[in-house]
Amino acid sequence: MLSFIKISNYVLIESAELEFAPGFNVFTGESGAGKSILMSAVDLLLGGRADHGAVRGGCSRAEISGIFVVPENLRPLVGERLDSADIPFETGSGELCIRRVLTPSAVRNYVNDSPVGAKFLADLGALLIDRHGAGEQLSLLHPARQLELLDRYGSLVSLRAKCAALSSAIGELDRKIAEFEAGIPDAALADRLALMVEEISRVDPAPGEDRELEARHRLASNAQLVLATASELSSELYEGENAVADRLGNVVRRLGELEKIDENSISSLVSRCVEIQEFVSDLSRDISDLASRIELDPAEFAALEERMASLHTLKRRYAPSIELLLEAREKAEKQLDDFRRASVKRKEFLAEKENLKSQLSAACGELSKARKKAAAKLVKELVSRLEMIGFTHARLEPEFSVVPDSANGSDRFELLFSANLGEELRPLRKIASSGELSRIMLAFKIVLADSDAIPTVVFDEIDMNIGGAAAEKVGEALSLLARSRQILSISHLAQVASKADRHFLVEKSVSNGRTFSTIRPLTDPTPELARMSYFLFGRKESKTKKSG
Repeated sequence: MLSFIKISNYVLIESAELEFAPGFNVFTGESGAGKSILMSAVDLLLGGRADHGAVRGGCSRAEISGIFVVPENLRPLVGERLDSADIPFETGSGELCIRRVLTPSAVRNYVNDSPVGAKFLADLGALLIDRHGAGEQLSLLHPARQLELLDRYGSLVSLRAKCAALSSAIGELDRKIAEFEAGIPDAALADRLALMVEEISRVDPAPGEDRELEARHRLASNAQLVLATASELSSELYEGENAVADRLGNVVRRLGELEKIDENSISSLVSRCVEIQEFVSDLSRDISDLASRIELDPAEFAALEERMASLHTLKRRYAPSIELLLEAREKAEKQLDDFRRASVKRKEFLAEKENLKSQLSAACGELSKARKKAAAKLVKELVSRLEMIGFTHARLEPEFSVVPDSANGSDRFELLFSANLGEELRPLRKIASSGELSRIMLAFKIVLADSDAIPTVVFDEIDMNIGGAAAEKVGEALSLLARSRQILSISHLAQVASKADRHFLVEKSVSNGRTFSTIRPLTDPTPELARMSYFLFGRKESKTKKSG
């Protein structure tokens, strides 16, 4: 549950710190006092869309933080989510802190002081609070939403997920088939690809071969210069008169004479000079080897140029490098394989798709059967709850129709409703008023309470457009729901607010030319309940006297 919230510089709220109780928490106050701002702040904690303009005028930032106590049955799931993001979580206490900081240009989100993205926060918030506002109420008019609620009630989410997974697999297979068909060459292209594969395979180039051949060709083309230079350098280093090797030998001998005088100082110099002699000898030998490598006879040189020409032809025709040539051959071989095996591959795809469709059909059938069984029980419980909140003659019936197998199954589900005795059953979207929808949604919430693990339910004006005995019944229903869930609700009706376990008053005031909304808990809500009663009944009585 949400145990604490702190709001700073958010719209009209300069500062507010509120502790919530388990059970039914109600917020009341004059219209425009700022109750919707409070609900907006709660929604923001759940990952709702942040409005940068909500930062209070004259302030650099707004901050909203909340402390949640996660119930034991949810701690493993919440802990797993947090652990996947490397966020610390004390499973013993179940305490979780969410904080959002808004500036005019940015939003920062934190869970237990670790930065997170808005989507992660929204996914986490969906586990903690079930938010019910006017949009949620209107969503009940849509058959798809009614079907979703039925699946939640019947614990059919896993069956529905199975249908979704199979439907997704079929879609992925269709994309794979489309990709395969798009890649199959026609007969003319297949002939060209076969010719390309044959030509490349006949030459059979090796990676990097063209660069190696070009290097050898450059040497061979300049053989005279290389040979002359190599001979000259070899003579200067080792073989000629006054060669470097001879002069180094003289240095070694001279140092040897000095070594007799001072062995400790000179021996290392002698060793270094000997090493240089060996290096010069190796260098001379390598230069001689270079000369030997380029001594190609005319036949070898012609073969070298012919090989280079063959590689050049392939690169000119099919790809600018040997590596790309080999890739082109591999791709062409695959296309040719697809072309030759197209009929076999199509049969394999067809068999795989038929198998998936058969599995989906079976899963949809299983889900449909379970839905019909759950719907009968759901309607019975809903009627019982509707009677409890003032619909003494309400009737509900489930209506199923068959639709093509899909991720959501093969059912179209809609509730048929009649609020009054003698009226025919019709779809909710055609007859239900906003007040009736509020109470029907409340009945859903009560019925779903046992199947939902979400610990907190937020109602934004669930009692809108109702009054009298119906309001009394709604208050009792909220009180009943609050036995198993924490309830946070805005109310304009004394009959509803009087059933709350904790009462908060939202007030608006003006000070020094600035408007402020403040929120405070009421130890004695009697004056506020009296104000709410007078607002409803006193004004009605006054209007009656005037009209009389």
